[in-house]
Amino acid sequence: MEARSVDNEPHFEPATFDVVAMAASAGGLTALSDVLSALPQDFPASIVVVQHLDPRHRSLMAEILDRRTKLKVKQAIEGESLQAGAVYIAPPNRHMLINQDATVSLTQSELVHFVRPSADLLFESVAASFKERAICVILTGTGSDGSMGVKAIKKMGGTVVAQDKTTSEFFGMPGAAIETGSVDFVLPLCEIASALVTLVMKNEAEGTEGQ
Repeated sequence: MEARSVDNEPHFEPATFDVVAMAASAGGLTALSDVLSALPQDFPASIVVVQHLDPRHRSLMAEILDRRTKLKVKQAIEGESLQAGAVYIAPPNRHMLINQDATVSLTQSELVHFVRPSADLLFESVAASFKERAICVILTGTGSDGSMGVKAIKKMGGTVVAQDKTTSEFFGMPGAAIETGSVDFVLPLCEIASALVTLVMKNEAEGTEGQ
């Protein structure tokens, strides 16, 4: 494994997509738990997550989710390189962006639509860095964070998934994303993980495009 870190370049197994960016707010811990717990240990993309959290308190979300999934879950650290099969949670009160070299940048720049971390900033950075090899997922939450970011993902050729109204504890964020016309798949929570597996792990399944 040590040999794979040569030149500090990102290393991904063969896959259709390199990065899955997920965003949630109210009700997000349950939704994220459901999705991440259903992904296999050999999931070959990195997962980056923005969850709106109380900025006044240390977050235990990474530790909680790490116990509920086969994937490695951690709070993101400035400058670290994304690894396939790992989940990176934005720290409270920090925007998280992903650079073109697949490293993490954290910033305490101004709030975006009253929130920090911002799904919009995460999605826009992922779209710029990974283009058609990026997926974003909008889960339950209030407000409209992420609705600008999904347009960036779609414009750059990526794929957008949103949780449906029936299974969303709060439909603000998924609903706002769907209203942009940039969402490719609107799915119940229980189907999102299997859709990600199909999209990311089955290179031959090009028929999923445009469905």
